Amino acid sequence: MSNHAPKRLHKKTERLIKETHTKKMNALQQQQHQLRGGSFSSSKQVRGTSRRASLVTKGVRAAAKNYKLTLLPGDGIGPEIMKVAVDVLHEVGRKHDIGFTFEEKLVGGAAIDAFGTPLPEDTLECCKQSDAVLLAAIGGYKWDTLEANMRPERGLLGLRAGMEVFANLRPAVVLPQLADASSLKKDIVSGTDIMVVRELTGGIYFGEPKGFGTNDKGERIGFNTMVYSESEVDRIAKVAFEIAQKRGGRLCSVEKSNVLEVSQLWKERVIKQHENYKDVELSHMYIDNCAMQVIRDPKQFDTIVTGNIFGDIISDAASMLTGSIGMLPSAAVGSSGPGLYEPVHGSAPDIAGQNKANPLAQVLSAAMLLRYQFGEEAAAKSIEEAVNATLDQGFRTGDIMQEGMKLVGCTEMQEALMKNLSK
Repeated sequence: MSNHAPKRLHKKTERLIKETHTKKMNALQQQQHQLRGGSFSSSKQVRGTSRRASLVTKGVRAAAKNYKLTLLPGDGIGPEIMKVAVDVLHEVGRKHDIGFTFEEKLVGGAAIDAFGTPLPEDTLECCKQSDAVLLAAIGGYKWDTLEANMRPERGLLGLRAGMEVFANLRPAVVLPQLADASSLKKDIVSGTDIMVVRELTGGIYFGEPKGFGTNDKGERIGFNTMVYSESEVDRIAKVAFEIAQKRGGRLCSVEKSNVLEVSQLWKERVIKQHENYKDVELSHMYIDNCAMQVIRDPKQFDTIVTGNIFGDIISDAASMLTGSIGMLPSAAVGSSGPGLYEPVHGSAPDIAGQNKANPLAQVLSAAMLLRYQFGEEAAAKSIEEAVNATLDQGFRTGDIMQEGMKLVGCTEMQEALMKNLSK
């Protein structure tokens, strides 16, 4: 784990959860997580009530391969889109002889309401013991007035730190059916397929020292430290090179080595790691130029590797090439152990419970999970082909609606997906 990883974000919660919290937990889980295809049983634990879900469909119970997934529906539209992803995993498992066992846990706002913390220890432990974690969305207006260290988003930071995931994978793929939805010209974005590999647990967001102080003029100042060690750069470079090998064989390292010493070290270590991946074409680009080139000519990029703050900027810029963040999956992985897979979009509390959510990014996150966590390429492609077929048929949720297409809700999009997946 990085020397600059965040410290534990919360004190240990009380060992005994009040009976009222336990009852609330049961009611909340039963309301939010009615996932088709399985049976649930509730059991009291020290920290509350956990619900273990054996959601493997009848045709998959004796599957050749079985994976244990932790589900984190979270807040807002999270439970709605998670249900779609689980149903898709059931069907793709049936087709490819893969079994799944799901265990659901609370995180974010839902966990705050039930336990008083955005990341219960029980949730983190379950995630660490699983084969992979599928997260939906965290946050909402309801919790915006809480202290910063108690807001739902802190649960996500703690989850990343506790699972020791340091590489954020953010694909930006412009699907042909949605090229017209991009804010850029169709001829510029058509065919774009970029993978941004962002270092997630180091750099300026976690570097020390940081804080506030006073300068020699008596003025108040704020300061942060951008720092990377050799080992931190080496491990993210290794992930990026290996992903580039599976893609187009080209890797662009993005930094600011003409100004920053930390970037000079970054570039030096990436070049060193390249000695082990001679089949990958390596190039280098300054962050300011990269931000321009992603907009000017996005098709020039295959795989990009960069630090935390630069990756934050570039991945968001690349996401808008696609026309809607409602279509974008992501992953956070480490050197070993389970990865964390989630859509890029937020919890959209303004449309939660109204059957308006777009479930496709969640479904594509499940496809990423199959590909990058388990190497189940055929199963991942089945999901992606079903998504493409559904879009070809003209089905659109409100966020990606186009003239002449059929406006549908989350449930109708799920039905169309399942029909195409079952073919």
